[in-house]
Amino acid sequence: MSDVKAELREQFLDAFGGADFPVENQMDLVPALPDGPATKFEAGDVSFTAMEMAAKLGSEQEFPYDTAEALVDDILDGLEAKGMI
Repeated sequence: MSDVKAELREQFLDAFGGADFPVENQMDLVPALPDGPATKFEAGDVSFTAMEMAAKLGSEQEFPYDTAEALVDDILDGLEAKGMI
């Protein structure tokens, strides 16, 4: 796993770990984010907000998610598939 991917994984787990699982859609994740949709994730030369990420990854996610780990795995796979990391 690349350093960027590992760092993002840690940030995502921290940010989404406080969500009330299971989550049924992206909106269920907003209350867990420290700055809501404006929460920024940064690693290496990669930077995006939760809102930007949600807009680009909507088709890559398969809700509902029962755990933060399953959600984060799909987020990272989607970011790779879209060439964002």
